[in-house]
Amino acid sequence: MPKKDKQNAQPETPEKEPQAAAAEEKELPPEDKKEEAKAETFTVTREQMEKMEGLAKQLAEEHDQYLRLAAEYDNYRKRTAKEKEGIYANAKIDTIKGMLPVYDNLERGLAQFGAEDDDPHKKGLEMIFNQYKEALTKLGVTPIDCVGKEFDPERHNAVMHIEDESCGENTVVEVLQQGFMLGDKVLRFAIVKVAN
Repeated sequence: MPKKDKQNAQPETPEKEPQAAAAEEKELPPEDKKEEAKAETFTVTREQMEKMEGLAKQLAEEHDQYLRLAAEYDNYRKRTAKEKEGIYANAKIDTIKGMLPVYDNLERGLAQFGAEDDDPHKKGLEMIFNQYKEALTKLGVTPIDCVGKEFDPERHNAVMHIEDESCGENTVVEVLQQGFMLGDKVLRFAIVKVAN
């Protein structure tokens, strides 16, 4: 019996060897892989090469056209956003300019009362005037501070000149009509009297 066991053991080893050989074939060394890659080279005719160059040129032109179109759209988007902002700002300015004569009339109405007058009409008018000034302030409108300041042609409009030694030269001595600013933009120039 031991002889049969030995014979049975020998055929088992040859069966394992073909499996190992197949695994070795699957794992090719890197040199063999390079040779296979070299074997996959293609030959191209002159006609095919010209066609590929033409397609590459066309692709480059299309890509350039796409980039230009994208830049043009981006510029359009920025321009329209800026225009919308400008339209809003201009509408706000026009609206406020239309409301400034009401400010002037309220100011003139208060000037008709004496400083020590306790008239209920004066108190009511003061309340309305103060509320109106608060509304303008909430919109970002500020009055131009003038009296005692040096004349500034970018903010003031001089309509009268007086000779006064007590005031400095080109000093605003009286405001005839209040001027206003919205941010750094002049809504209405202050009409002033200037000392020479």
